[in-house]
Amino acid sequence: MPASASLCGTWDIISNENFEGYMIALGISPCVQKVAAKLKLKKVIEQQNDQFIVKTLSFFRNYIISFRVDHEFEEFTQGLDNRHVKSLVSWQGNKLVCEQRGEKKNRGWSHWIEDDKLHLELYCEGELCKQVFKKNGNQ
Repeated sequence: MPASASLCGTWDIISNENFEGYMIALGISPCVQKVAAKLKLKKVIEQQNDQFIVKTLSFFRNYIISFRVDHEFEEFTQGLDNRHVKSLVSWQGNKLVCEQRGEKKNRGWSHWIEDDKLHLELYCEGELCKQVFKKNGNQ
């Protein structure tokens, strides 16, 4: 891992820019989009040796992904857009970047720390969603 602030911890969302455009690019139904747009997301990032576990939690759905950096893996985006993709997560500078290959083109995400906040960019087929999280005060 690069010499930078740890991504690990529990994070609460404070901003969510163009989430709707991202969901449309994924082909998520309008009904689910309406519910998802109102969610107050929480991220929990854990690291156990070379294994990362990233949990995206809400009252509606939870999504948990586990991976090793620089090891391609099969991912089923169950509860999101329900697609099978091949994912590869790597460090690019201070960013943890995931490239997802599958039915949708130019798809993936990046996590990094800036100004004591966790930043997440989600992208798919030209749509970019920017989310910012602050560290949960109960840590």
